[in-house]
Amino acid sequence: MTSQRVRNPWGQGERLRLEILDSAARLLSELGGEQGLTIRGVARAAGIAPASIYQHFADKAALVKGLIEFDYQQLSTAMAEADGQCPADAVLDRVKAQMRAYCLFAMAHPGHYRLMLNNRPVTTPPSGPLVDIVKMLIDAFERCERAGVRLRVPARRAAIIVFVGAHGRVALLHASENTAQEPSILDFVDELVWLVTE
Repeated sequence: MTSQRVRNPWGQGERLRLEILDSAARLLSELGGEQGLTIRGVARAAGIAPASIYQHFADKAALVKGLIEFDYQQLSTAMAEADGQCPADAVLDRVKAQMRAYCLFAMAHPGHYRLMLNNRPVTTPPSGPLVDIVKMLIDAFERCERAGVRLRVPARRAAIIVFVGAHGRVALLHASENTAQEPSILDFVDELVWLVTE
């Protein structure tokens, strides 16, 4: 049963948009994927009329696009916060912290993670949330090089190796649904970073 929400004051449409996205995110977590996500279902979860959603999102595709952007903001914020909790000169620890945050998000929100993976736009050059995550990693490894850390491969390749390795390990976890593996995935991330450094 969904409780009726209190209307936002006039002029606070962005707040309603965020409430819609938050409700869609919670519903996506319950459903485990976007197939069962509907405008009516999100409206029920948000305690609003479907028409209110159409004021912000033209259709389900636009809602999904907004949800992907919303999820990416959550993920990139978590990675930035993890990076910021390490000393500035602990450059390798900062890479590990970012990738641990990435894996923790992917493990805690499998439906959201699949949504970001399965809805990447076909563009030249490639773009999208996961491309931006790889760029963040490239920047992190370039920062390592500037700090004097020797890499076994160029920074770009190191970032791709670590990202693809972590992504593959999380995908195996999702396929097996064995949550007992979760701590070993964080150790695996540390090992990946170690493997690309000298």
